Amino acid sequence: MISKSFRLLKIPLALAIFFFASGFTVIGHRGDPINAPEETFESFNKAFAEGADYVELDLHVSKDNVLVISHDRDLERVTGTSAIVSQHNFSDLSALRQKNGEPIHSLNQLFEHYKNNPKAKFLIETKKTKKGNPQNMEELLKQVIDQYGMQNRVMFHSFSTKSLQNESELMPEIPRIFIAGTVKRVNFEVLQYVSGVNLSSTIVTPEIINALHSMGKSIYVWDEMNESPKKWNTLINMPIDGVVTNYPATGNEYRQLKDHSKSESINQNVYYMSTKNEPIYENPYRLIKTDKVVKPLDGYHISNIIKSNGEKYVQLGENQFANATGFNSEYVLNDLRPYFGAKAIYRNQQPNNFLYSDPTDPSSITNRMEINKPEKIITIQKLGTQTWLKLKNGWINSHNVLIQLNPDNYLGNKSEQSYYNLPRGQRIRNIDLLENVSLEKSSKDQTVENADLMRNFNNLFVDYSFHNESDSINKI
Repeated sequence: MISKSFRLLKIPLALAIFFFASGFTVIGHRGDPINAPEETFESFNKAFAEGADYVELDLHVSKDNVLVISHDRDLERVTGTSAIVSQHNFSDLSALRQKNGEPIHSLNQLFEHYKNNPKAKFLIETKKTKKGNPQNMEELLKQVIDQYGMQNRVMFHSFSTKSLQNESELMPEIPRIFIAGTVKRVNFEVLQYVSGVNLSSTIVTPEIINALHSMGKSIYVWDEMNESPKKWNTLINMPIDGVVTNYPATGNEYRQLKDHSKSESINQNVYYMSTKNEPIYENPYRLIKTDKVVKPLDGYHISNIIKSNGEKYVQLGENQFANATGFNSEYVLNDLRPYFGAKAIYRNQQPNNFLYSDPTDPSSITNRMEINKPEKIITIQKLGTQTWLKLKNGWINSHNVLIQLNPDNYLGNKSEQSYYNLPRGQRIRNIDLLENVSLEKSSKDQTVENADLMRNFNNLFVDYSFHNESDSINKI
């Protein structure tokens, strides 16, 4: 919450322009390893079917210089047979079978299998020792990519800075991503020959992302992504470029939620002008509530406005979002406070008494406000030059009602006092004088008694004798 004395930011909230969010790339980590043996065609096919843009795979080099797809250098975990890739020819390795009956595949076989499927794209991780072995891996990789014309369908990532540097020299047009488990490994030397960074979800922050984006580097996040809502809700709020996940279907689901929204960055101080507490959510895509709420007249600095599923949300802080209804710029705070805690009444003298479900939609008429029946104002929203008031059955334009000010303290505000605190020229003019008779006083230092009849003024002499029977002041 921020102090009510903060500086004005004169950007009306209602004038926000929304732009389509950029979304992020979904990469199946070793395909879909939860539903099929990792790095098999079955695993890759499942990931693509679930919406993955890329599948991630790992490479080692066999004794006879074939690029072999496997995360481990020893194939015992995936085949049940201990065999170090670099110590065997590929003909021997390909005789080993994985749990689904598929053999160990080479990169050549992978590209041959998917060459006619342009939507099948691959994030290739080069596995090298600390000494940079095998030394010829990047040259072999270039040969296979060139052979199958896969330049536009692959990206590289690696923990090995030497491998990335080799790739930058041999294949500068292909994106290269440095995998980092700690920020300390990300330095200017590495950033010179990579196009992006793949960070652990345990260390990524909006500040790190913004810093790397300012350098023109893309940001990917890797994690096992065990479908924990907390983890996804945090990541989806960040401006990441991609996520490497064991759950590509879930990644695609969250990506679609974000892609179907619109977002605009904004830096603005606002106040919440509603009489009811508003839940704070972890993100505007999946409305999972936090243990926090926005309270009436709370002030915030908002950084983003997001439109999702037909609703607008303001970002109040990291992983904190609330429905935008009732949030108004501090610039109009003083003008709106006379309405807060007050009542609205329709006296049949205004243009209409239509109630709307959506004040921004002229076709959303749902009801009419009853005549001469005051209703409590629940929420106040400034839209351009117009002020809209939410009543129990819908929204009504303030120009179409009269306002009954509240002299009492209501949730920290006195609407009547707020009215008098404004200069005369800025005071609202649609006051219900039948209710607020005292507002007829000319200045603060003069007092006027309220009277239903003129005869109640004891210090005045009034001749009530009339000669025309149609004069009926005594019958008032």
